[in-house]
Amino acid sequence: MTDEERQFDVDAEETIDLLGEMVRIPSPYFEEHDLAEFVYDWLDNYDLEPEYHHVSEPEITEYEGDNVIARLEGTDPEAPTLLLNAHMDTVKLVEDWEEDPCSGRIEDGKLYGQGSCDMKGGLAAVMMAFKTLAESEQELAGDVLLTAVVDEEGPYGLGTDRLIRDGLTDDCDMAIVTEPGPILAQEDIENPALLLGARGRYLYDFTVKGKAAHGSQPHKGTSALVDAGRLAEALTEIEVGSHEKLGDGSICPLMLDSGSQTLSVPERARLMVDRHVVLGETEADVRADAEQVVADLNLDSEVEINFREAPDPGIKYGPYVTDEDHELVGALQQATRSVAGVEPALGYFASVGDFNYLGDRAGLPTVIIGPDGENIHGAGEFVYTDEVVEVTEIVTEAAADLLG
Repeated sequence: MTDEERQFDVDAEETIDLLGEMVRIPSPYFEEHDLAEFVYDWLDNYDLEPEYHHVSEPEITEYEGDNVIARLEGTDPEAPTLLLNAHMDTVKLVEDWEEDPCSGRIEDGKLYGQGSCDMKGGLAAVMMAFKTLAESEQELAGDVLLTAVVDEEGPYGLGTDRLIRDGLTDDCDMAIVTEPGPILAQEDIENPALLLGARGRYLYDFTVKGKAAHGSQPHKGTSALVDAGRLAEALTEIEVGSHEKLGDGSICPLMLDSGSQTLSVPERARLMVDRHVVLGETEADVRADAEQVVADLNLDSEVEINFREAPDPGIKYGPYVTDEDHELVGALQQATRSVAGVEPALGYFASVGDFNYLGDRAGLPTVIIGPDGENIHGAGEFVYTDEVVEVTEIVTEAAADLLG
């Protein structure tokens, strides 16, 4: 599509320059302050009236941070409001990089750096889309709410959780999250792609209580370590749920810890097990499955079944699916045809993220569309620069179509 044919003029060079600047600012989860300040200042420089939205979790993590939000107000209070969501944090910097992990180096259409794909590429896309809409001569009837959030990569997704708990999503009607999609899709798809849902997740936290004894006489004790290992193996045999869109659930033991005694039968062990679920599998179902496994094993150890401690009982990654016939999906499909000249692939996310909070907890029709790359969460992470620009253009045109 030529520049003359495009409905909006997205500045590709500015988009990639913005991305590079953000990649060069380290922002591991719980350490996003410098990037939040940059995002605020960038929006403020264009008179887009950003605000800090404070995020506090004093009990478990002792975290204090700030989301950055901004709103374009439409002309019609009855028109829908579109939420644009992207996270500012990355995983902790990986040690195996052979260059500066925050270099922002560009080579062969790839921009390198920790978080470049997950998800500073998507963050740059929504920021530029927001700016482009604000500067456009096209009048919007509905609002656009931009949310650059903290702690998506951390243990609890505190940034988007706080948006929901503080009511900032209450007046929203639909959401776009610009996470990299195809690389974590249930099936092998390529961009341009729309991901219309995601599995949910629970994290079992078992305490196994055995009986200590001298390690030279293990028959006199009950090894919590051995019994926890048996439990871990048995849990992987649970018959998980299946869904026509989301695929199958999954179970993966993640951690087994029985302390550091050098010559004693372990009397305590802690076992943590990941359980990805699909629609139709509730917390009660997940607990009942574990109870049945424990009962069938008839271990000598005692087993306490819990879920990972969370700052609030409402913090859960529930599964969700957005209807293919929803107007948000239609607008993104049409925008993809307009920008990329092809029909977007449709898929579903394999894991969890802030989109679960929006699609399940907030009840918003939510679509994931983001630039792809490779090596996310690892050394050598990169994002395709042309996809960053393409996603920016698609989101801009879809928003104008929905709200114009």
